[in-house]
Amino acid sequence: MATGPKVPGPQQPAGTGLISKPKNPVNPTLSAISPAPNQADVPLPGHRVELGADTQLRLDCGAALGPFPMAYCTYGELNADRSNAILVCHALTGDQYVAETHPITGKPGWWELIVGPGLPLDTDRFFIICANVLGGCLGTVGPKEIDPESGEPYGLGFPVITIGDMVRAQAMLLDHLGIDQLFCVIGGSMGAMQVLEWASRYKDRVFAAVPIAGAARHTAQNIAFHEVGRQAIMADPDWHGGDYMTHGVMPRRGLGVARMTAHITYLSEAALHRKFGRNLQNRDMLSFGFDADFQVESYLRHQGSTFVDRFDANAYLYITRAMDYFDMAAEHGGSLPVAFEGTKTRFCIISFSSDWLFPTSENRAVVQALNAVAANVSFVEVESDQGHDAFLLDEPEFIRVLKGFINGCAEHRGLGR
Repeated sequence: MATGPKVPGPQQPAGTGLISKPKNPVNPTLSAISPAPNQADVPLPGHRVELGADTQLRLDCGAALGPFPMAYCTYGELNADRSNAILVCHALTGDQYVAETHPITGKPGWWELIVGPGLPLDTDRFFIICANVLGGCLGTVGPKEIDPESGEPYGLGFPVITIGDMVRAQAMLLDHLGIDQLFCVIGGSMGAMQVLEWASRYKDRVFAAVPIAGAARHTAQNIAFHEVGRQAIMADPDWHGGDYMTHGVMPRRGLGVARMTAHITYLSEAALHRKFGRNLQNRDMLSFGFDADFQVESYLRHQGSTFVDRFDANAYLYITRAMDYFDMAAEHGGSLPVAFEGTKTRFCIISFSSDWLFPTSENRAVVQALNAVAANVSFVEVESDQGHDAFLLDEPEFIRVLKGFINGCAEHRGLGR
């Protein structure tokens, strides 16, 4: 279960975001999708604080945000000198419920194999923080929150955000908690992008960094997959130009197709073949129709239908766009090593052999940039046939590598075993 942070200062009530912003100016069917409970009616455990009341968050697009709510969960206790804090950065479709039952789906935490007593991120030793990202849909301000200026959901009136914006918001949360330096910042996929941004932007605040299955930029192929998903959402007649909440509907079919498309990229051909092959779904022969003849079709439809129960369509547009814009070299004069000049952070870069979404070559590019500035960096490619999602699954070598790195850093930091 999540525990409250053992830090001084009362928890503030949830706030609404005030944005100074420019306004932002699109039918496949998915028969497996059924009506979902209203997300707004589901109580969200954890903490929700108001940030940016005194100093607004200046976004990369030029807009200013604040005050705004940020939702987060914590596990374990902060030690006396506040040196044992680990920030977990979640992926595109993740959230703050890293190690506890999800309040909407009822499923276990998405990293229950990694975060907990005796696990690599040992909650008996470390204070774990995981926040819903800026632009998200589980308590942190995003397009589904109410715009105080209009009294309606922001929709596409919410400003476009970047990975850098997400990280600066997280830094504001740590300031609120009185944590000056992180023992470690860790995350996979989009979480790895945040880790790299942390290590570049806040060099003096990060002792160790573990970007997993990530990259220093989003490739053209990945942008292309995201665009297919966004177009599926915007082509849904229930999208209403992003104002679907005021119409009392949700672009469920479009969001479901977006999830199906993305989910394919998280797997490998070997994993799909091992799981499904060409096996038929609840039938002995082909239907000669367009129902789900094959198990893999049924699986993808299930992924689409369950996803729309817990995620907001506009948030999907905004977060995928933030990933598309991520390019650390471009932000540092075209030189990736410049992003890490002067770093004293200890890095452990981890990739997976069958990950074709964020392949080992992209991870090696980060390692080479760190080597160019004489950074302290370790690199491991884990042999796995489970694709990009391997960092979420039971991969013994990955778990051993991660635990070894964290324990080594803890000893060097004086946190013991």
